[in-house]
Amino acid sequence: MYAIVEIEGQQFKVEKDQKLFVHRLPLNEGEQVEFDKVLLTSTEKEVKVGSPTVSGAKITAKVLAHVRGDKVKVFKKKRRKGYQKLNGHRQDFSQIQIEEISL
Repeated sequence: MYAIVEIEGQQFKVEKDQKLFVHRLPLNEGEQVEFDKVLLTSTEKEVKVGSPTVSGAKITAKVLAHVRGDKVKVFKKKRRKGYQKLNGHRQDFSQIQIEEISL
């Protein structure tokens, strides 16, 4: 059984007991969170596609940790002008574990 759910503006294919990184959630570690923007659910027998969401379906997850991603370096340069600029960025993520897919 799996589902496709929208979390913080991104779509993820999730299954029970799966761990994944999403954009930082405004919750503490160990708290439960429910996602109700379920776009598709699939069991062994049937597939339900929402328009735009599947009614009554929700995903329950637990926040495991708040982490930061790898550093991404942004380098800009204009040749023969003496212009160059280096900038770095680290994205904040939350690691969650899917506990239940309710239909």
